[in-house]
Amino acid sequence: MREGADLAEYEARSERMNELARQMPGFISVKGYAAPDGDEVVIAPFESEEALDAWRFHPEHVATQRKGREEYREEYYESYCVQLCKTIREYEFHRRPE
Repeated sequence: MREGADLAEYEARSERMNELARQMPGFISVKGYAAPDGDEVVIAPFESEEALDAWRFHPEHVATQRKGREEYREEYYESYCVQLCKTIREYEFHRRPE
């Protein structure tokens, strides 16, 4: 986060983006994690690349991204990284009740 960023506005926009993403066809889930140093990771899988692209190009999502990185105002972020990933393998373990 940029020093001096409006964290209340950022949180409100973040909540709105989560709400909006959950309404998108093909949305699976969203999980966020924060490290002690302030770095954050958000994982938001979608059922297909087409569903992800629909989210990626949603006008309100695009406007919020633009606000987060405006070249001259640098509204929220000093820097960020986006990775688009495909699941190669997935498995789970659940202990059976005794």
